[in-house]
Amino acid sequence: MAHDTYTVQRAATIEAPPSRVYEHIADFHNWTRWSPWEDLDPDLQRTYSGASSGVGAAYAWSGNRKAGQGRMEIVEATEPSTVRIDLQFEKPFKARNDSVFTIEQSGTGSRVTWSLTGRKTLMTRVMGLFTSMDKMIGPDFEKGLARLKTTAEGQSA
Repeated sequence: MAHDTYTVQRAATIEAPPSRVYEHIADFHNWTRWSPWEDLDPDLQRTYSGASSGVGAAYAWSGNRKAGQGRMEIVEATEPSTVRIDLQFEKPFKARNDSVFTIEQSGTGSRVTWSLTGRKTLMTRVMGLFTSMDKMIGPDFEKGLARLKTTAEGQSA
């Protein structure tokens, strides 16, 4: 079964309390400040629905070829330690993934781990002949965590 899925995971230490980091992740309205994909399309269309944050909060996007189209919904939120997101892509190809943020106290700050797990589809298997999902998505996670770090650390306590 494990060979039928892929996982991409990155982590970063952020000098901000877990509760502050959690706020930036559990509220999709805050993602415009740190998401690594925000600059893929300056005309990106965003739709927010459901709860304002936490379980039931949803975010849909539609953009150019690079940004694609999809929807995210928070399906688990345990403040300040966990946010689990059901992530569905419609374009450029269909995929459904489980994205999890784990936030742990680390000294005076937080250790944030971002992981994405998905099923290997025909499309991901074909792409895997040329590169791995880790090499494709990992740098985006690193960029996003760096932006999250700057955003959370720059916010006044």
